[in-house]
Amino acid sequence: MNNMTTNRLELIAEMLEKNPNDTFLNYAAALEYKKDKDPAKAKKLLNRIMEQDPEYLATYYQLGKLLEEEGKNEKAIEVYRKGHKLAKEKNDVKAVGELSEALLILGADDEQMW
Repeated sequence: MNNMTTNRLELIAEMLEKNPNDTFLNYAAALEYKKDKDPAKAKKLLNRIMEQDPEYLATYYQLGKLLEEEGKNEKAIEVYRKGHKLAKEKNDVKAVGELSEALLILGADDEQMW
């Protein structure tokens, strides 16, 4: 781990001790693990967020990307589709666009997106 990531993770870990179910803190930790090339820990946290706070939209894109990196495109498509549906329900244009693009890149540009 590089020092900056270590310091951020330590700080986030301290805050998580006080608020272990804080969605944003868990998401921030997942991104730090992703940056630090520890996808297993990142995926574990992102999956936990999806279970505890399925409305946290950013989780879907990040988890989908990790799955893509592992070559699990079908699973990534499934995650992107769930996120895309939620983004449309929340009327989050930016997230709809990002998730639509991710689906298109994977060749999942079907009617379920629209």
